[in-house]
Amino acid sequence: MKPEEIKLYRAIQKNAEESIKAIDTIGDKSYEDDFSMQITRQSLKYGDIRNRAMAYLLSAKAEPVHENKVQDMIRAGVIHANTLLNTSTSHLAELVIEGSNRNITQICKQLNRNKIENSYATELAKELVDFEEKNIAIMKKYL
Repeated sequence: MKPEEIKLYRAIQKNAEESIKAIDTIGDKSYEDDFSMQITRQSLKYGDIRNRAMAYLLSAKAEPVHENKVQDMIRAGVIHANTLLNTSTSHLAELVIEGSNRNITQICKQLNRNKIENSYATELAKELVDFEEKNIAIMKKYL
C-alpha cells in the first residue's frame, strides 16, 4: 500500500471516530426521538466506514490512528458549552451540520494532497464525503 493511501485511510478513520464521539455527546442532549434515531443511524454508518478504513490499515500492517483523550475531552467540552443554554433540536442539528462540513473539508484536502488514482482509499473517502453531504441535507429539515 502506498504512503498516500495510508494517510487517506488514517484521515477517514479519524474523521469517522470524531463524528461518532460527537454524536454520542449530542445524542445525550436530544429529546426528540426522530432526531435521535437519525443521528444514531449516522453513527452506525460512521462506524462501518471507520472499520473498513482500519481493516485496510491493519491488512497493510500500518498503524491506525489512536484516540487522543485530551482532544476527546476538548471536543465534548465544546459541545457541552455550545449546548449549555440551548439544547433545541434545531441547534443540535446545526452542530451536526457544522461537524459534517468540517469533515468534508478535511477529507477533500487529503484527496487533493494525495492524488491516488483507482484506489479503494479514494472510493472510501468519496463515500464518506457523499455520506456527509446526505447528512447535511437530512439535518436541514431539523433547523
